Amino acid sequence: MRRPTTAGRGIAATALALALGLTLAACSGSSKDGASPSPSATPSASSAANAADEAAVAAITVTGDPATQPVVTLPSKPFDVTSVVVKVVEPGTGSTIEDGQQLSILSVVVSGADGSVADSTYTTAPDSVILDSDLGDLHDTLVGQKVGARFVMTIPPQSASAPTTYVRVGEVVSATTLPTRASGTPVTPPAGLPTVTLDAKGKPTVKAATGPAPTTLVAQPLITGTGAPVTADQTLTVHYVLTLWDGTKVQSTWDTGKPAQFALSSVIPGWQEGLVGQPVGSQVLLVVPPDKGYGAKASDTIPANSTLVYVVDILAAS
Repeated sequence: MRRPTTAGRGIAATALALALGLTLAACSGSSKDGASPSPSATPSASSAANAADEAAVAAITVTGDPATQPVVTLPSKPFDVTSVVVKVVEPGTGSTIEDGQQLSILSVVVSGADGSVADSTYTTAPDSVILDSDLGDLHDTLVGQKVGARFVMTIPPQSASAPTTYVRVGEVVSATTLPTRASGTPVTPPAGLPTVTLDAKGKPTVKAATGPAPTTLVAQPLITGTGAPVTADQTLTVHYVLTLWDGTKVQSTWDTGKPAQFALSSVIPGWQEGLVGQPVGSQVLLVVPPDKGYGAKASDTIPANSTLVYVVDILAAS
């Protein structure tokens, strides 16, 4: 899936993404063309923990009060496993966690090499993640648990050049059922822009405009939501359609039925400038000139110097 991302991620963030079982939004270094490489061994639902790994995880000790960074004590150093193991170590007491909800998760990742902390969201902000089948074993374990549940998840070595096992201890602090589409007050756009029509479920179809493409960014609300304005430091959960100016369809999250999540600070300038200040719940038509998109570099089905047309439903921001 093409993602409008540009920023890279460090080693600690990579470990955290692997712990979630997520596809990385970007690799180390620049990703100006918007490609989204995946780690070579992302955990999936097909991973099968062996008995030795299960026993090793059972010997991990986790202590600490809710909403505070726990102390994670490994049974041995180095600590190694060969498979993904997900285990709830403390049940929650809140509402029942359901498939497809957006979870807010506090977590700490420790290195199996020496038990040191590799990453922690207790000192920054919780992760926001959609609980769907892409999360594999983590999804299967958390569905049916209750908010407040604390879990351990192992991340086995990813390659010979990355031989360390990581252990993530996470705590689900909230679970929110996402809207399926933008909702609010419809806005009539000015003439000359691509035409957007919605089916009964809200899925957009984009018809190309006539005439030359604009040379400056257009951020035209089509539906004005009632939520708080988006800020530059947030992570957005969105549905979106991407076409070229001539109407050629490139991608749509609606086709998969799964919204996407992006840190707004990591996306192309057209998204950063066009979505900041838009109320959550809105649908926004973005016409992104090359200098606010992917520039003079062609990638996959997007030619060099393309003007991009996005229809973005802002479902949530955190």
